[in-house]
Amino acid sequence: MRALRFAGVALLMLAAAGCDSASPATAAPISCAAGEVAGQGSSAQANAVSAWIKNYQVSCADSTVSYASVGSGAGVTAFVGGTGDFAGSDSPLSAADQPRAAARCGSAAIHLPMVVGPIALAYNIAGVDNLQLRPDTIARIFNGRIPAWNDPEIRRDNPDVALPSTPIRTVHRSDNSGTTDNFTKFLAATAGGNWSYGSGSSWKAPGGIAQKGSNRVVSTIERSDGAIGYVEASYARFHNLPTASVGNAAGSFAPLTDEAAARMISGAQLAGTGGDLRLQIDYRAAAADAYPLVLVTYEIVCKTGTSPLTKSFFAYASSTAGQEAATRLGYAPLPEALREKVAGAVAAL
Repeated sequence: MRALRFAGVALLMLAAAGCDSASPATAAPISCAAGEVAGQGSSAQANAVSAWIKNYQVSCADSTVSYASVGSGAGVTAFVGGTGDFAGSDSPLSAADQPRAAARCGSAAIHLPMVVGPIALAYNIAGVDNLQLRPDTIARIFNGRIPAWNDPEIRRDNPDVALPSTPIRTVHRSDNSGTTDNFTKFLAATAGGNWSYGSGSSWKAPGGIAQKGSNRVVSTIERSDGAIGYVEASYARFHNLPTASVGNAAGSFAPLTDEAAARMISGAQLAGTGGDLRLQIDYRAAAADAYPLVLVTYEIVCKTGTSPLTKSFFAYASSTAGQEAATRLGYAPLPEALREKVAGAVAAL
């Protein structure tokens, strides 16, 4: 995990191949394949991919699997350009990238949802360890309209909390980021006229502190009194940063838990066809106990021509054992019905 503190560093693991074997780390069989496979992309899923690679190495010896945590945008660019066997992305391919990916594959490129990552609103406010925020308040914090933590709008959301007059310092991603895309999709869908910047992988609102990669975002929050930023939850947990409860469509403030995030994903609809498992999240249809600020991070692969090692590796990642390994790092597991669909799509590669 220490290697993951440097965004863009490749996670390279070697392991033995051959026959099916039981891994002491996973207590489940892995069907091994030989060769080399390289992926790159989302930093939000990097901790999970690192664990999968580590566990895969216990069983398989003639295999080299690497993953570079360079951000979703860079990962998609590399995949479309033919320099990666798969891309990790927190957002589906754009309309512009889809035909380029199909040309690179010689067939369709498909999305495999592999990790559910709640997006944490991690903060550092001296004396405050309990914070809850409605979507419209979040929008006004991140567009700069609320300057201090004792603003009346924040007090409205937190009537029993002693809030200081500390200036708010927002932290956002400077690189193209699927976490930014999912965070701004949430604001665009829930904050109404309080958010006028739409959604996308690049940050458009004025002001704030821009940092590249999830690790630099959390490090900046950690050392800045009054700071708040959005980051995949496992990074906030690793740094022991407090996280805000988020108002959902049912009018409740939902704390960030894996179970609450999984409930939100359970209501998502499949938007893809033919083995493409892109999901569409309806932020305005959340149950009272659902944490609404979530991202689904995908592995983007070619539907045909995928190497046996890529197929074998993702068969493990989509297995119950693979999902349990991710859950131990603070990710929410895929709902079982969705996990079965992903495992089926991997088997069909």
